[in-house]
This record gives sequence, C-alpha cells and structure tokens, in this order.
Amino acid sequence: MKKVLITLAVLGTATQIKAQTINDVLRYGSENIQGTARYQSMSGAFGALGGDLSALNNNPAGSAVFNNGMLTLSGTSYNTKNKTGYFGNRTAADASDFDLNQLGGVLVFHNNSNGSDWRKLSLAFNFERANNFENEFIASGISNNSVDRYFLSFADGIPLGDLGLFPDEHLGDAYLDIGSEYGFRTQQAFLGYYGGVFDPVSTGDNNTQYLSNVPEGTVNQYFLQSTTGYNNKFTVNMAGQYTDNFYIGASLNFHDVQYEKYTQLDEDGYASSAMEYIAFDNLLLTQGNAFSFAVGGIARVGEMVRVGLTYQSPTWYRLNDELSQRIETSNEDPRIAEVDFNYVNIFEDYKIHIPSKYTGSMAVVFGQQGLVSLDYSYQDMSNAKLKPASVEAYRAENDYISDNLQAVSTVRLGGEYRIKRFSLRGGYRYEQSPYDSDMIGDLNGYSFGLGYDFGATRIDAAFGQYMRDYKSQLYEQGLTDTADIDSKNTNVTLSLTFNL
Repeated sequence: MKKVLITLAVLGTATQIKAQTINDVLRYGSENIQGTARYQSMSGAFGALGGDLSALNNNPAGSAVFNNGMLTLSGTSYNTKNKTGYFGNRTAADASDFDLNQLGGVLVFHNNSNGSDWRKLSLAFNFERANNFENEFIASGISNNSVDRYFLSFADGIPLGDLGLFPDEHLGDAYLDIGSEYGFRTQQAFLGYYGGVFDPVSTGDNNTQYLSNVPEGTVNQYFLQSTTGYNNKFTVNMAGQYTDNFYIGASLNFHDVQYEKYTQLDEDGYASSAMEYIAFDNLLLTQGNAFSFAVGGIARVGEMVRVGLTYQSPTWYRLNDELSQRIETSNEDPRIAEVDFNYVNIFEDYKIHIPSKYTGSMAVVFGQQGLVSLDYSYQDMSNAKLKPASVEAYRAENDYISDNLQAVSTVRLGGEYRIKRFSLRGGYRYEQSPYDSDMIGDLNGYSFGLGYDFGATRIDAAFGQYMRDYKSQLYEQGLTDTADIDSKNTNVTLSLTFNL
C-alpha cells in the first residue's frame, strides 16, 4: 500500500485542497439517543431526573441522585431503512448492526458527619456510543447530468503539462505525486484525463481547456453510498448533593471517532459514442478525537417538582482523512488501472468546532408510582466552524455554514409508571432541522420500554424509532444532483444493572 501526505503548506491555495464541508459539521454535530434502555425508552428526557448513567448526557448533576453504587451494561440492535427517490425512480436499502453500546458505573459516598450540608458525593464514568454510522442508500435513475461534470469542474484551468508523466513513471505513482505536488484539484483532473472522460482542446502543455467524451443526453446512473463507524464518548463525572434539595455536577467528555464512507457510481446508456460506461469509486476513512465538558444542576421544588439546567461546552474535534480512488471506463488509458484502493492520500489534520448547547428540564415525580419529564435544548449550529481558519476554503465554507444553518431546538418528553417491581415507560422527541432550507427535515421519534427490578439487579428493555427526510448530494461539485431520502431508524436495547 502506497500513501502520500497532502499538506496545506504544499497546496498553497485553498482551491487545491480536499476541503471539509458542512456535511462534516452535521455528521459530528449530532448525537443520537443511545445509552441505557431506561434512558432510551423515555426518549432521553432525564435532565431533571438523574439516577441513570446515560442521564449524564443531559445533566452531570444526575449522578448525585443515585443512593448507592451501580454498574450498567447495555447492548443495542440498530436498523436503518432508507427509501430513495432519484429522477423519479424509487429504491430501498437497509443497514443493520449490533453493539455493546454502553458501559458505566457510579460510586456514591455518603457524608454522615454532623453539621455539613453536603450529603453525598458521587464519582461516575460512562462509555457510550454517541453515534453509530452504519448506513446505506442507493440512488438509481435516468439523469440529465453525467459524472463528466465532476471531472471537468476540476480540470478547467489546469495546464495539460501538470497532468503529464515523467519517463518510465508508473501512473499510480504519478497519481500520488500530483496530489502531493499540485493538490486534490489537479489529482481529480488527472483521473478524468487518463480515465478518458475528457480530452484537451489542444495538445500543448499550456492548454487549459477540455472537452468531454460523454455525449449530450440522458444517462443511466447507479449510486451507492455505504458508511460504517462510530463516535464513542467516554465521560468522567463528579457530582454532589447539597442539603436535601440541590445537586450539582461536572463532566469531562472524550470522544473517539472512526468513520468510513464508500461511494460507487456506475454510469452507462450514452447516445452513440466511444464512451460506453464509467465506474468511479471512492473510499474515505476519517479518524480522530474530541473533547468537551459540561456543568449542571438539579433542584427540588416542593415534594414533586424537579428542575434542571445544563451548559454543554463546544465540542472540539481534531480529525484526519485518508482517501483512495479508482476509475474504469470504456475509453480509458489502460494504465489507469494502476490507481486503486492501495494508493492512499493522507490529508493534514483539521478541526471542527461544534457549538455549545443549553438544556432546561423539568420533571414531576409522583412518589413511587411514576413520573413525567420534559427537556428542552438549544444549540445554534450556525456558529459551527471548520479550522484552521487561515485556510481560504474553510473561511468560505464557514460563511456558507453561517448562512445556511440555524439554531436547533430539541424537545424530549418521557414518562414512567411503576407497578410494584415492574416499570412501564414511553417517550417522544422532536428535533428541529439544522438547515433553514429543505436539505434536512425535522426529526420525530417515539419510544417505549419496560423494566423489572429484582433488587440486587434490574433488567430493562427499550424500543425506539425516529424518522427524518433529507437530501444527499452525490458529489460536492460538478455532479451535484441530490437524492431524496426517507430514513427510518429503529433501535432495540437491553440493559442489565447491578447494585453495588
């Protein structure tokens, strides 16, 4: 396997880099409702309740609500069903996965000394899969736009001499060298040229104009996008109870990210020409980490009412991309087959700043019989940033993010009813679209579950489902047609809790 590092210093101009986009911000700026079965079954409405390890996501003061130490382990079965519309044609795809998605514990230390208003101290840790990236959709239809637009959008203005080979140079090595020397833009033009997608207007090294070998008219397109990976979150927490009515806490959150995206475009059905088909595949691997912190409090108001307030800091991601590509056409230079997934471009680290979040909560507790809980969160996604800001492409994309994203309001409602040792639970959540256009629709979800308390242990089960419509662009430039996707996600979770 051959790899090359493409650095911003070498690239010089922002138009030459493989820049991150608004899609990267949205991918890492959202966290699904994961965690324990009890938490999921009430749609995560735990900001004023606490007493659950996943409730640390809503309010770090929640660990002080525990009366004794506990350990919880959870496993979740994920399923995503996507129905895709593309130029009037409908296709369906689904993806499934199973994870041990949560493991955490809490230790509670009671203060038995007289004269102190601090009643107890809690120390907790929790591992949680904040996001599972297992997903797949297929867009298939008859399009008016060929993938030649992708390659021509990069090639326009590139001197033909920059695409040439040195004597006895392997084409695969040239692909990496051109990426390192001239950048992503020239590299994509290189693929299109040796793939036979276009030819130069003239054969001189100074030529900067190109003509497509794809005739005008409609084409048959099949586009597959398959993603895997995870965004894991490790939380370290400390909280305390002050008198009988106040709980305060703080958490440190450490993220571990791995994301892999495979795209496959197959195109044929051209009018009479030398070009009969084009196949273009990409494999992107993203790895990195992130950090955030949270502070919060819970107060008892009378016998039945609890209120909570939480500040979640920005989440600071540091990520790295690796990209492999391959192209095959009926009009190619045979040497282009040397460029395959064994040739890997490594890009410099970049950063994503996800804005802070504020959560207000209220719960009504009916003694031992049950409870109702409501959370409201606010996060202004228009303040998200790609960094380093010194890169011109990031500045342009940040302006686009500011103009197209908006503040997101999220509402979570949950309830629990207890019948002796049995608990019945249900919940609903609504999440506003981060876009101020129809690129992503609002999210609506519901959940229900049950639990049984054996005394020393407790077992809980949850079923959750949420729906969201969105548009997915095939490529960032050139071929920018969108697929309309109706997505339905279903989680089934089982948790086992041990009292310590």
